Amino acid sequence: MTTTAPEQTRPALAHRQILLLMGGLMTGMLLAALDQTIVGTALPTIVGELGGLEHYSWVVTAYLLASTASTPLYGKISDLYGRRPVLLFAISTFLVGSLLAGLSQDMTQLIVTRAVQGVGAGGLMTLAFTVVSDVLPPRDRPRYQGLFGAVFGISSVAGPLVGGYFAENDWRWIFYINVPLAVFALYVCSRVLRLVPHQRRDHRIDYLGAALMVAAVSAVLLALSWGGNEYAWGSPTIVGLLVVGAVLTVLFLVVESRAEEPILPPRLFKRATFTLANTATFVLGFAMFGSIIYVPLYLQIVRGATPTSSGLLMLPMMGGVIVTSIVAGRLISRLGRYKWFTVAGTLIMGAGLLLFTTLQVDTPLWQAFIYMTTIGVGLGLAIQPLVLAVQNALDLRDMGAGTSAVTFFRSLGGSVGVAALGAVMTNRLTEQMRGNGMAGVSINAPAEIRKLPAQMLAAVEHIFVNALHPVFLSAAIVALVGTLLTVALPNKPLQGAAPDTPAQTPTAEEMESKVAAF
Repeated sequence: MTTTAPEQTRPALAHRQILLLMGGLMTGMLLAALDQTIVGTALPTIVGELGGLEHYSWVVTAYLLASTASTPLYGKISDLYGRRPVLLFAISTFLVGSLLAGLSQDMTQLIVTRAVQGVGAGGLMTLAFTVVSDVLPPRDRPRYQGLFGAVFGISSVAGPLVGGYFAENDWRWIFYINVPLAVFALYVCSRVLRLVPHQRRDHRIDYLGAALMVAAVSAVLLALSWGGNEYAWGSPTIVGLLVVGAVLTVLFLVVESRAEEPILPPRLFKRATFTLANTATFVLGFAMFGSIIYVPLYLQIVRGATPTSSGLLMLPMMGGVIVTSIVAGRLISRLGRYKWFTVAGTLIMGAGLLLFTTLQVDTPLWQAFIYMTTIGVGLGLAIQPLVLAVQNALDLRDMGAGTSAVTFFRSLGGSVGVAALGAVMTNRLTEQMRGNGMAGVSINAPAEIRKLPAQMLAAVEHIFVNALHPVFLSAAIVALVGTLLTVALPNKPLQGAAPDTPAQTPTAEEMESKVAAF
């Protein structure tokens, strides 16, 4: 049976302080989420000024690699040393990386500083959820964590939109804009987190486990990023990286089973809720990231939208995520149950992906908006409850490591999904292009495709749309697997009393003393 730390170990923050803290955490998370999408739109402009076309993909890969590999480290280290210093380090690292990225004079400098940004982003993405779990009992968390889902929705649209705008003006502001936002997050989190005590305990850092984990994740992500792009999937480089990743993963598991303070405690996987929720998170990340990246491409190639306007056309999906995340968070908090929200979310998301398999060149835009909204609603329902499920099954001492595992598996699932579904897309597209005598046409430059003669353009549009169908069908099947996993989740109630009940509300004296301290 799972034991939990007593509720009185959490600080009784006033509502104003919680809102301020949420503002800082959401700002930090927005920075990290934005930088996953904002650079892609501006990359051609950046390469045009800095040169180094052969290093094009590394600008994205360096960020992804650093953020994913560092995520589990932040969770465990914050469990040992406290959230405040570790979160402030993450924000500061991201701030410095952003400033230096904006000052880059060549592609090598940009790649290195993007990696520095990624190291900071790994902490921003996971520690936001962890800090909320320190401050609030499980029953109260959904009302606030639902706002994090809204942040992801905003970043998915605002990233390409803002990136396109700055690409047309001054691309360096893609990175400079992070500086004042990071300073705000740094100030707020520093002030409010002073009120969240950390109980120190004897510990030993699992340096060997950390090194093996970073090396294993790096090898796998490099293989997934390069496979089918830089190198063929069957090339010695990709096969070698996958073999190295597998061997290092086995060594990591052996080391973790013997470590006193493991980075990712194996005992957590003995809990059904923890294992099922993280597996479902991996599957959700696979289906979500692996398929949704093709929606803006459809809007640009088939509908003739610019990179900036394609971001605006994604607003229905963003709206679905934002509204549903907030509403679902309040309902979960009131009902004290989360399971059927995530079941419904994965099912609705799967339905939305299935609808995209009917997409045609002449599909009305309003119809595509319905498909986007359906996926957005599904994501809004599914993402947050899986985090809650994991946190509700953990002791407070494991909250950082456990919560970071959710972020890690979602990012890893996204990386695998992008690679796997990208391979499906590439194979189908290559086959049809060759069959129609257009092997030299690339979809990587939508603006150039729009300049093709009308007859050839029409053929490319039909080929591209047909190649999309197996991608969305595969993603829908994967989402269905996620539904089955969430159905198997234990339907445990969230710990704590219902929100706004006397048992859950701090006394006036407690609130007054906390506000005075702040």
